[in-house]
Amino acid sequence: QVQLVESGGGLVQAGDSLRLSCAASGRTNSGVAMGWFRQAPGKEREFVAVIKWSYGTTYYADSVKGRFTISRDNARNTVYLQMNSLKPEDTAVYFCAASKAGPYSVAAYQSRGLYDDWGQGTTVTVSS
Repeated sequence: QVQLVESGGGLVQAGDSLRLSCAASGRTNSGVAMGWFRQAPGKEREFVAVIKWSYGTTYYADSVKGRFTISRDNARNTVYLQMNSLKPEDTAVYFCAASKAGPYSVAAYQSRGLYDDWGQGTTVTVSS
């Protein structure tokens, strides 16, 4: 099992930037991918971005492509989500998650069911 702790959320204005962090500890596997998901009030949890731990391959949801960047620091066992040009519709609780050991298809990485371990979430609020 992997323990995940997110940080970095906050209240910002539209157009601002934030960087979320996800610190991982416990049993890790090089075949794992680390994903970011978000859940807005009254909505389903949705995929945001994912990075394969070993190769650094990344995938993004269309809604954040070009604005968000996911990265990892292997030495620190930490994954980051750099969010630029934030919009009010980005307001949500952001969750970090560790997938089952892969590899899997791009579509599979966008599915919540592929992820075994989840953090507690960090809240991002973007005002207009």
